[in-house]
Amino acid sequence: MSFLHNPSTFVEHKPCPACREMGGDRTGDNLAVYSDGHGYCNACKYYQKSTTSNNDNYTEVTTMQTITPRGKSGAMIKDRRISSNITKKFGVTVSYDKDGKIDKHYYPYYDSKDSNNLIGYKERTVATKEFQIIGTNKGSGLFGQSANRSGGKYLTICEGELDALSVSEMFDGKWPVVSLKNGANSAAKDVKDNLEYIESFDNVVLCFDQDQAGFEAVKDVQDIISVGKLKVCKLPMKDASDMLVNGKVKDFTNAWWSAESYTPAGIVRGEDTWEHLLKDENLVNIDYPWQGLNALTYGFRAKELVTITSGSGMGKTSVVKELEAYILDKTDDNLAIIHLEESIERSVKGLMSIEANAPIHIPQFEKKLSVEQKKELWQKSVGDKNVYFYDHFGSMSEDSLLNVIRTYAKSFDCKWIVLDHLSIVVSDQDGVLDERKAIDAIMTKLRKIVQETGVGLFLISHLRRPQGKAHEEGGQVSLSELRGSAAIAQLSDIVIGLERNQQADDPTVRNQTTLRVIKNRFSGLTGKACRLFYDSETGRLSEVVDDEGLF
Repeated sequence: MSFLHNPSTFVEHKPCPACREMGGDRTGDNLAVYSDGHGYCNACKYYQKSTTSNNDNYTEVTTMQTITPRGKSGAMIKDRRISSNITKKFGVTVSYDKDGKIDKHYYPYYDSKDSNNLIGYKERTVATKEFQIIGTNKGSGLFGQSANRSGGKYLTICEGELDALSVSEMFDGKWPVVSLKNGANSAAKDVKDNLEYIESFDNVVLCFDQDQAGFEAVKDVQDIISVGKLKVCKLPMKDASDMLVNGKVKDFTNAWWSAESYTPAGIVRGEDTWEHLLKDENLVNIDYPWQGLNALTYGFRAKELVTITSGSGMGKTSVVKELEAYILDKTDDNLAIIHLEESIERSVKGLMSIEANAPIHIPQFEKKLSVEQKKELWQKSVGDKNVYFYDHFGSMSEDSLLNVIRTYAKSFDCKWIVLDHLSIVVSDQDGVLDERKAIDAIMTKLRKIVQETGVGLFLISHLRRPQGKAHEEGGQVSLSELRGSAAIAQLSDIVIGLERNQQADDPTVRNQTTLRVIKNRFSGLTGKACRLFYDSETGRLSEVVDDEGLF
């Protein structure tokens, strides 16, 4: 069938003259009347012509399916304490069994683009609490949307139709109330599909069931509705219907008016920041082993991502091994060491070398040690220490490595983690064509792990070839030379560059490494921090004073 439709605004429901002539159950206010005088009956499909316009202004709309009205309108639902005024307002009808008791409820659904067009009912069987759809509710508005004009001060969204009726009953029909179409699981879709209607109200109160499904439904929609409008009502019973049945109207209204405004995750009011300050005071802070570096950085801290970078062969690993040994010697904290370019044996020998003050990985030094001496060095440097290594077996996929880092932090309570180095993680990824994007992705994940777990992460990264003086000839390091993209610089708290002239004729100069702080989020202090001299006889780095008297 077809009828004429005009985009005028809804005014009221009133008795339908065609239904009155037919008699029977069709005696409710089924005729929806619009501002231009035209009307449409949801029960018998009667169309009333406009009193202000001619038919040239109308378009013909075809109804794909005719829904036969079900049940009796204007009835009380006594067992749920719903009055006839509320059932009439929402167009809810009921049917009766042979004993005259209500056996079914019928909740009407109207086309979201045409609030006159009844497209289906949701039928609720009272005895079993089961639902079935007669017609369809696909393409409909929320339940109750057609009974409540858009716009106003408050809109309450419930999880189910009966709850919507109950809330409206407890407020004597004062505030608009709607419900989701298919319960908690449809929350996000229903809200998105009807967002224009929902956003037309100044305040939107979510009144979902107080169970896990209801809590999850709140999470699903809380970031869809505009911040400032949304409030979440926490009930002392499972749902609004239970509260009405148990006579808890006052308790419900108190809970409704006390609904808390939703604040997106991560937004913290100033009055709630004292606990954050106390947490910050308890963060672990450790000095570096070099005084000049401490003068700029004030040491290193938990929840910091420190990147150490230089050109190839500049001594990054030597600097990092000194840091590892220093942490193990000065603290009781658990340390995780991930050296992707060397074996566990080589990593262990590096720590033993620092304990021995000799590069025992070099054969001429190692031959001088007995098995007993090696065992003693191992015990002091590794065996008695809270240290974990990573045997990567030649496999270094991004996901597995990130999972290992998170495991170190959460399962093994490692406070400090060393990852040497970033470039090899990127190069090992299958199908990686864009190094910049790969580094962006990994750095973002590493930053999240640092924030999530509270670890301090030392990350070793390589530099691109500079435009001017080569790094191997003592060229100064800058943030722009970090490999890949700007993600390393942006997401690191501190970036320390190493500079050394490997080609200098003077062996003293050749073995001196300058540590330059090129980013410092903590204090903002940057520049040359200190110089470290490498002694080939001991394999150790020691801080030296330069000609200007600076460390």
